[in-house]
Amino acid sequence: RREPPAVPRGRGCSGCRDVVPTCERYAVRRLPFARLEDRDVAFFERLMPGRAVTGEEEVKPFNVDWLKSVRGKRAARCARYCYEKNLAVNPQGGNTGLVGGSVPVFDEIILSTALMNQVISFDKVSGILVCQAGCVLERLNEYVEEQGFVMPLDLGAKGSCHIGGNVATNAGGLRLLRYGSLRGTVLGLEVVLADGSALDCLTSLRKDNTGYDLKQLFIGSEGTLGVITAVSILCPQKPKAVNVAFLGCQSYAKVLETFTTCRAMLGEILSAYEFMDEKCMELVQRHLKLSSPVADSPFYVLIETSGSNSSHDEEKLNNFLDQAMASGLVTDGTVATDDKKIKARAAWLMWLSVILFAQGLWSLRERITEALTHEGYVYKYDISLPVGKLYDLVADVRTRLGQSAKNVVGYGHLGDGNLHLNITAESYSHSLLAAIEPFVYEWTARCSGSISAEHGLGFKKKQFIQYSKPPEAVLLMQQFKAMLDPKGILNPYKTLPSA
Repeated sequence: RREPPAVPRGRGCSGCRDVVPTCERYAVRRLPFARLEDRDVAFFERLMPGRAVTGEEEVKPFNVDWLKSVRGKRAARCARYCYEKNLAVNPQGGNTGLVGGSVPVFDEIILSTALMNQVISFDKVSGILVCQAGCVLERLNEYVEEQGFVMPLDLGAKGSCHIGGNVATNAGGLRLLRYGSLRGTVLGLEVVLADGSALDCLTSLRKDNTGYDLKQLFIGSEGTLGVITAVSILCPQKPKAVNVAFLGCQSYAKVLETFTTCRAMLGEILSAYEFMDEKCMELVQRHLKLSSPVADSPFYVLIETSGSNSSHDEEKLNNFLDQAMASGLVTDGTVATDDKKIKARAAWLMWLSVILFAQGLWSLRERITEALTHEGYVYKYDISLPVGKLYDLVADVRTRLGQSAKNVVGYGHLGDGNLHLNITAESYSHSLLAAIEPFVYEWTARCSGSISAEHGLGFKKKQFIQYSKPPEAVLLMQQFKAMLDPKGILNPYKTLPSA
């Protein structure tokens, strides 16, 4: 199923079978950390009875990433005494990351937050939620929805990702256009530092201008500076009216024009603007048996509005759709005007004979990642670019790879300039990877984009950080790392290039 490795084997790799080991594929060498011994395991078992997981089969789910593209060798769950023993630690939330940041490279101890899953407090007036890091995002959203609020982020992995991991990776997702990034909605954090000391910055204040904003160091640090154990986050009011439109466009230029018109006419109620190409739709229909209400379109757009007045919002959406149709921006489409049913809008929608659910429309977009996994090995790239150039990268990569790739597809959050470029092949290939990297990163850098819009750098992208950050910035990051984690035990081999 895979080519034999063409790079030197890293230490401690024997016995890895199902997936090419991370250390082997990327030619990384183990740093001089201590190795876990029986006495260490015995200590953790005394410290946390029933919570130290060491069996090979038991640790397998923690040891392989969601894409099954990288894997570690041996792992256990532990507490902070690792600093004194010089044991490397891999903090892990829901293990839904896509850049190899949440799994061990060698024999690091996995520190899972799965059992830290309690809501600490919720203020029904301010909408401020304080919870432990292991709370699953979807469960939190259900909890605050009962109070009339929603979480400010929404991800395809919401059913398993943890809020601590979301914050540690500064996850973006589907609601960023409306509510902004976690850097703005996270109010405070509780963090365990590398030496085991606890940093309590778990404030619930929206305004606190006393000194440096330390929490920002840990948001997006991917567990390399500290382990997030609790989060204080501002939740917006739950919208009373939600509409979803799924439209077809004949070109990417039309997708852009539709966005411009949409933003101008929908204004404050626009909460999401997603796009996908026809190949994405083909894969979703073929592998997941989902049905599209719009047929044979080169591009598809999903628009969501969220507001407090249904008649007001529907009127604005109808006016936008009429304008988009009249000007030829949109060819076909359908609209969900509440959480239960789809209603046809005007004569151009009357052809739709099957009633769909709004959630089903979102599934067409959210489950693209799942559909791609059925195609074989997936090379995933999470890029931010000026929106006018967003799809040019997909076209250029498609031309460059030709028949050497099964599929080259593009989709993402057009509203905030985030492209998800995915390339599939029957199996992993060194030669195909060499044709993709660093070409994709060089292309992105020339357009003043970012090589990671929302997934982070993890293990797979750490050596490419220079395409998005100058040497001075990388050096400063390394200095922060050395100050907060002088032994380098927290999530080693991740995020920053080797010093």
